[in-house]
Amino acid sequence: MDTPFSTQIRVASHEQHTEAETSTFMSDLLGGRLGVAAYTRYTEQLWFVYKALEDAAGPLGDDPVAGPFIQPELMRVAELERDLAHLRGADWRDGLVALPSTAAYAARVTECAATWPGGYVAHHYTRYLGDLSGGQIIRDRAEKTWGFARKGDGVRFYVFEGVANPAAFKRNYRELLDAVPADELEKKRIIEECKRAFDFNGSVFRELGGEFPLSA
Repeated sequence: MDTPFSTQIRVASHEQHTEAETSTFMSDLLGGRLGVAAYTRYTEQLWFVYKALEDAAGPLGDDPVAGPFIQPELMRVAELERDLAHLRGADWRDGLVALPSTAAYAARVTECAATWPGGYVAHHYTRYLGDLSGGQIIRDRAEKTWGFARKGDGVRFYVFEGVANPAAFKRNYRELLDAVPADELEKKRIIEECKRAFDFNGSVFRELGGEFPLSA
């Protein structure tokens, strides 16, 4: 029996995924060893990437490859902006700066959205499914470390109110991946783009780690 495409993606990108998840910055953040400024800076970077993803969502809605993945209950930009207003104040856009790695990441998302729907799907998968899953750990730690209200302002990005059953949603999402209309060569290209997406995340974490070195 052929291995489902969703399984191929998960297995092939496992190394890059683990490397990004276990970065020094994320380990320090989840370990409560960094202040809220580091969490805020990370949230800022997420805004640039999700803005690129969601600015492209409308035009791709009818695309046979990317269209099925464009689901309103996943959209995160509005929640990110609410979190940033809480973290940075009403003028949160003032002085908002993307790290060089974040700018490159967002530019690649925009490029894929414009020229290669399969590549867009790769970035969609790595971000939305990742934050729907592991993002809940970040939310829990943020609430406990910095006193945010449970599922309230500051952590709303991680609260997918439109997803009543995350396990079932992720299962359905993987079924969409398995049904992607692509030949084997195209699937390999998508898998490589997934790896690239995780590498972009790793680069962002390294730059954040440089901005927030742990003062021991």
